[in-house]
Amino acid sequence: MMSLRRRKSGFTLIELLVVMAIIATLLTLAVPRYFASIEKSKEAVLHANLTLLRQVLDKYYGDKGRYPDALDDLVASKYLRNVPTDPITESNTTWITVPPEQVELGGVYDVRSGAEGKARDGSAYLDW
Repeated sequence: MMSLRRRKSGFTLIELLVVMAIIATLLTLAVPRYFASIEKSKEAVLHANLTLLRQVLDKYYGDKGRYPDALDDLVASKYLRNVPTDPITESNTTWITVPPEQVELGGVYDVRSGAEGKARDGSAYLDW
């Protein structure tokens, strides 16, 4: 009687291997989609941050008649609470600033991402 209880209380090696195979199959389907969604969300945040920075630069120019000398001037003038982070490089110091054609108008006319590489659509992050 004692030996029958012991036999029924555990899992067999075959049952464990079947469960592990099912889990592995599900992971092979889920993991690529997970990483693709992370990249997609980073690109969406990058696009939103670039749009925000460009709008704030336009507002600064509209108010002061010139562009800021650096992105930190936007924070100092209370146009931004802080300089947004580039989600691809995970830093707020990698933005590439583009000066206006007329130097006397300031130092930052446009902003580009400092991330190397290409987006999912094949375009370079530097071209955004």
